[in-house]
Amino acid sequence: MRNANRQWILRRRPVGEIKPGDLELVEQPIPVPGPGQILLRTVYLSLDPTNRIWMSDMDQYMPPVGLGEVMRGGTLAVVEQSNNPAYKPGDIVSGIGGWQEYAVADGAMPLPKSGVPLTAYMSVLGMTGATAYFGLLDIGKPKAGETVVVSAAAGAVGGVVGQIAKLKGCRVVGLAGSDEKCRHVVKDLGFDACINYRRENLTEALKRECPGGIDVDFENAGGAILDAVLERINLKARIVLCGMISTYNETGAPRGNVLTNVLMKRARIEGFIIIDYFPRLPEFQAEMAKWLSEGRIKYDVHVVGGIENALSALDLLFTGGNTGKLLVKVSDEP
Repeated sequence: MRNANRQWILRRRPVGEIKPGDLELVEQPIPVPGPGQILLRTVYLSLDPTNRIWMSDMDQYMPPVGLGEVMRGGTLAVVEQSNNPAYKPGDIVSGIGGWQEYAVADGAMPLPKSGVPLTAYMSVLGMTGATAYFGLLDIGKPKAGETVVVSAAAGAVGGVVGQIAKLKGCRVVGLAGSDEKCRHVVKDLGFDACINYRRENLTEALKRECPGGIDVDFENAGGAILDAVLERINLKARIVLCGMISTYNETGAPRGNVLTNVLMKRARIEGFIIIDYFPRLPEFQAEMAKWLSEGRIKYDVHVVGGIENALSALDLLFTGGNTGKLLVKVSDEP
């Protein structure tokens, strides 16, 4: 065990892109668990687009991280000390331990001991997998023969969305920011096609790859990408609004999307947050574990080492520098 706890503190709210001084890496004593509490050593830290939202004071689904507080983040951790009879040292748990090496908690979600890599519980069997599962199936409601478009197709959520859509008999067209990512989602993840939106005219490319129009859009990007998709939607299309990462670093009021076609095609746009589905996580985990064991779902993880690199690694989400789930390995696996 280290003799200090390194943690990232939010010092000021970013304006536009995150800048030096917005967060500070500090050292504090390792916390001591009180009665009924457990001490957790962080093994993996999840980096997600929502981290940028939590840094702001905009209206959001959770309270913003307060100035002077540890940056919020999902974690996979091991119990180091326990004053709670429900946990023992060595137990592996998940929770929101934050951007730090150690955390004290009243409890956390125990993870089963299995042959699955721990990184799976931070990706395809964790919140990103659940986001893909419930967002596509509950809101998108794909039907065999329909065309599904997935933005950020090589990301942690998008890659799983496309594979589930293929399991449901759909034609799946991904959108990604490089030829390499497009090759990956087609060759390795089984998408029917993928468009490099940085190289091609997206409007023309969508006409080519979606000649019959778009029935379901799983939207992770927003902005100009969503505008181009909305031009091609079919009657009664469903737009699953999972994220709008292209707008998160904008200053001032975000640009609106063209919604005329939503009206004309009587389409439905519905946003969702995965915390609303927590009561149904066992349903997702059972189905996803089955697909994984059968080799019907693949997943990618991009691991960066060291808590000190968390802030610089977060930028990979906004530059497209990662493929799959972005994690920081904070300490060794037990």
